[in-house]
Amino acid sequence: MSRIGNNPITIPEGVTVDITESVITVKGKLGELTQEYSAVSFKVEENIITVERSSEHKDHRAKHGLYRALLSNMIQGVTTGWTKELELVGVGYRANNQGNKLDLALGFSHNIVLNIAPEVKVETISEKGQNPIIKLTSFDKQLVGQVAAKIRGFRKPEPYKGKGIKFVGEQIRRKAGKSA
Repeated sequence: MSRIGNNPITIPEGVTVDITESVITVKGKLGELTQEYSAVSFKVEENIITVERSSEHKDHRAKHGLYRALLSNMIQGVTTGWTKELELVGVGYRANNQGNKLDLALGFSHNIVLNIAPEVKVETISEKGQNPIIKLTSFDKQLVGQVAAKIRGFRKPEPYKGKGIKFVGEQIRRKAGKSA
């Protein structure tokens, strides 16, 4: 029995959910998202959606909770959106943006220029005495996470000094250095 899959989803005002045979479409004030699905069915009653699986097969049980979570994330994305914040820790690490072009100075011999998808809004925050922060916002949770992971992959945080690109609030597991 899927605990997540059995939870009902409420549809807020201003959001329309269109369900066809194998595709579900969610439209809201921030955008439109589509998702293909299989092995489950959606039942809409007034402003509540419930997800039901066709059998107790292992694959169907797994997809029950998956598609419920995906639909919930889609609805939240088109109403409030998703945000990820990355922090650049290190001397001389900088980030600037012009539109959807992100320019990163991460201690390499050259700057990294990254073109970001038009669905994702980029904002860089640089205050004196603070580490630079890159703020990514979009209605698509998967896309925001993918872009954030790509940026983080340029310079992952290292365990000795903690330098690198990390998520805001992320705890880096630190190691002791050499001992005499």
